[in-house]
Amino acid sequence: MKKFFSVLLVFAIVTVAGWQVYKRLTASSNKNGPGRSAAPVAVETKPIRKDIIRDIGVFTGSLLPKSQFVVAPKVAGWLEKLLVNIGDEVHQNQVIAILDDEEYTQQVQQARAEVQVAKANAENCTSDLDIAKREYDRAKALREKQIASASELDESEAAFNACQARLKVSLAQVAQKEAALKAADVRLSYTKVQAFWEDGDDTRVVGERFVDEGSLLQVNEPIVSILENNPLTAVVYVIERDYQKVKVGQQSIITNDASPDKTFTGNVIRIAPLLKESSRQARVEIEIPNPGQFLKPGMFVRAQIEFARHDNATLIPYAALVKREGKEGIFIADLKNLKALFTPVKTGIINGELVEVIEPGISGFVVTLGNHLLEDGSDITVSEKNRPEKTPQNRDNKSNKESASPGSGDSR
Repeated sequence: MKKFFSVLLVFAIVTVAGWQVYKRLTASSNKNGPGRSAAPVAVETKPIRKDIIRDIGVFTGSLLPKSQFVVAPKVAGWLEKLLVNIGDEVHQNQVIAILDDEEYTQQVQQARAEVQVAKANAENCTSDLDIAKREYDRAKALREKQIASASELDESEAAFNACQARLKVSLAQVAQKEAALKAADVRLSYTKVQAFWEDGDDTRVVGERFVDEGSLLQVNEPIVSILENNPLTAVVYVIERDYQKVKVGQQSIITNDASPDKTFTGNVIRIAPLLKESSRQARVEIEIPNPGQFLKPGMFVRAQIEFARHDNATLIPYAALVKREGKEGIFIADLKNLKALFTPVKTGIINGELVEVIEPGISGFVVTLGNHLLEDGSDITVSEKNRPEKTPQNRDNKSNKESASPGSGDSR
């Protein structure tokens, strides 16, 4: 029995000792759990500053001519002369090609001869009508004197009416032949192929040539294409996130790889009223003045459109943003007491590596490196260069350079 109590006493002592060890380990684990360290956390800080920030969307696309059309003949024939080539300037109504016109010249001559025949026939009918009228007048006079019979009067009247009808027919034939002559003249004029347009500049340029001299052309077969390169149209596509931000009239800065040091200015002129279901993107057209015609259709371009601009905004680095318990915020560094204080924030424009803080009003320094290990009130250590006495006092007024990056703007 005594031996049993001794074993029980030893078991109790071991149990109490184990419980004490477990409590200490549990306390240590809770204290040194994820995201919190008993020792101060080494962090890097950046100053919260005031500056300009812009919400900029950057889109890619291609340049198109403002207008483009092909010049084609209205009649078939051999291409006798091609008066322009690729890159040549073309003026409004300028003749750019000449077709073989021998056949059409013969048609004009034939139509002119038929007009003459019709006119001669009309003159003959006019003469017959005069004779018939005199005969009819004489028959009426003789009938009144009871010299001519009624049948003679009726016969002369019928002849007079028949001459009137033949004259009308001959005059109609003259009009018909004259119309045919005009049509033949028009077809003859079509052998001189012209570049015709109404609106825009009086001068345009030949973009492509499709045929050579000596070719047998059919009606509406393309000869050359004519381009209007001033202004040009940049066609870009915007995603759903940016679609509501784009407005007609917004200014756009255009750059391209052919001249990376040059920028061109344009304005949004058209926005598609729908997004393509396959890509969820909408077509946007930007008109770009091109007086020197440095830009060419088909070039790849990047278009920057400024959606919003905030002056004197409160800015922090993007790396300072963290989430704690479902809330987005930052750790403000209390460099005097070496503490990190979590502050929920409402952000505005996010542009590259900069974030606008709308609420609350903040100042001082924000933790940008090591913040994933922090909780509200954590102890921190900072390098000497991050201490207040080593940091310039007026970083907010350091420069007024706009905070913009080449990435697409985004509002959170």
